[in-house]
Amino acid sequence: MKSFDAIVIGGGQAGPFLAARMVEKGMKVALIERKFLGGTCVNAGCMPTKTLVASARAAHVARSGAVYGVNIPGEIAIDMKVVRGRAEAVTMNARNGLIGWFAGMDGMTVIYGHARFEDPKTVSVNGETLTAPRIFLNVGARPVIPDLPGINDIDYLTSTSIIHLDTLPRHLAVIGGSYIGLEFAQMYRRFGAEVSVIEHGPKLASREDEDISDAIADVLRSEGIDIHTGVSDIAFARSSDGITVATDSASIDASHVLIATGRKPNTDDLGLDAAGVITDKHGYITVDDKLATNVEGIWALGDCNGHGAFTHTSYNDFEIAAANLLDGDDRNLSSRIPAYALYIDPPLGRVGMTEKQARASGRKIMISTRPMSRVGRANERGETKGFMKVIADAETKKILGAAILGIEGDEVIHGIIDAMNAGTTYPALQWSVPIHPTVSELIPTLLGDLKPV
Repeated sequence: MKSFDAIVIGGGQAGPFLAARMVEKGMKVALIERKFLGGTCVNAGCMPTKTLVASARAAHVARSGAVYGVNIPGEIAIDMKVVRGRAEAVTMNARNGLIGWFAGMDGMTVIYGHARFEDPKTVSVNGETLTAPRIFLNVGARPVIPDLPGINDIDYLTSTSIIHLDTLPRHLAVIGGSYIGLEFAQMYRRFGAEVSVIEHGPKLASREDEDISDAIADVLRSEGIDIHTGVSDIAFARSSDGITVATDSASIDASHVLIATGRKPNTDDLGLDAAGVITDKHGYITVDDKLATNVEGIWALGDCNGHGAFTHTSYNDFEIAAANLLDGDDRNLSSRIPAYALYIDPPLGRVGMTEKQARASGRKIMISTRPMSRVGRANERGETKGFMKVIADAETKKILGAAILGIEGDEVIHGIIDAMNAGTTYPALQWSVPIHPTVSELIPTLLGDLKPV
């Protein structure tokens, strides 16, 4: 049996950085990864997909050139092999960077293999047994494949496999109208494929307020994406030239099907029962406000604990654990203000409560909205789709949440994220003097229009 000061299972966006901090403190650490360092973000998420989004936007801008007085003769052609190659290069550069970084660390042992608990302090991997007083789980999540009629008779794609496509689908059917599905839908439409989005719920991006959801649907429809919501029955069958997707309202002749119906934690094969670690009904590991499980000496970080399925929340889990365990600090999961983005174009930046959540909280609230067509920078760039929305507490004057669907919305939202984290009231932020011409300059005006509801 090999002994370590700590064992980290999973090489995503929390575990490796925590392992590196512990090594800096002189600890002996084992980092176990069953496949690739970097987790979903590096290998099948943010980095490759946003690289693909960039290629898709370049195609869209090239096709729109005449509007700006830039005439490009001939048809805009897409070389999917080059598109795929760019995404793979970004992934490999990041992955190899991590490999090189850890290789140069004394005290770090990287082991590739499938780890399972033998007891609360012991794990086995590749026929070896390792023990440590501290074990950190950062095992991530994977796509959910629903049990739909005919699904096992077709060759479907997931968010992991679709990034390796080097040919353009004739018609891509996206099953699931949430964040992952919508990004791929617009991306492949801009590459030149016909695209249909099929969503069980009554609207796209169901986490959002109805006005945001409707605006997202308008953006996608304006680019020729076929949207089906409220679909109760879906079945698949092979056809002579592809796949027939039959719903209760339509029959779609697709060449490819992307299953984007959610993700589930990679916790079902870790031997958690042997360690006594509790999970919820969805398989997420139950943690307290310090990210500790119910078993002393075991923590769960990142997607597998169900407290955020984003790279930035996973990294913040690392920051919380490192601060509390290594720096003598007192950081809590509950102090994190939720924020995220949807990377369609224009993007959606979101922070804090939705309007629906704010109304349900019982607070006296104020709301303000402004169309992006009122933003000078958006008009100058010819990108005026979307709107800004902010919700505030009428009594405390604190901002409760905001949504910016529009050009650079994923960047502009950070002004509000920072204000909320600093506890700044909206009147104080309203008196800031933003730079002109920027998208952010409309925020003080947006705040000035807050009205009670």
